[in-house]
Amino acid sequence: MFESIAHAAGETQTPQQVNPLVQFFPLIAIFFVFYFFLIRPQQQQQKKLREMVAGLKKGDKVITTGGILGEVSSIQPDYVVLNIGDSGAKLEVLKSAIAGLRQ
Repeated sequence: MFESIAHAAGETQTPQQVNPLVQFFPLIAIFFVFYFFLIRPQQQQQKKLREMVAGLKKGDKVITTGGILGEVSSIQPDYVVLNIGDSGAKLEVLKSAIAGLRQ
């Protein structure tokens, strides 16, 4: 009886080689999930914003990232001049600070 137990304990199994692709599949899957649900939509949103800022024209009503509402009175290469309120106050704002158009 003890001989069969000792004989069974003496046998060692060689570990099977695991394909590296199978090992890294969860990592690859997580990358694709992050790309399609986080990175790609953000890139598309930034592209829309760049196109909107490039297409600004005089008279457009915009909102800045700081929450300032104004109407575009002139456009320069790197900034726009906004008319703020009814008093006719003008404010120079970088194009990168434009958050969007307002209706």
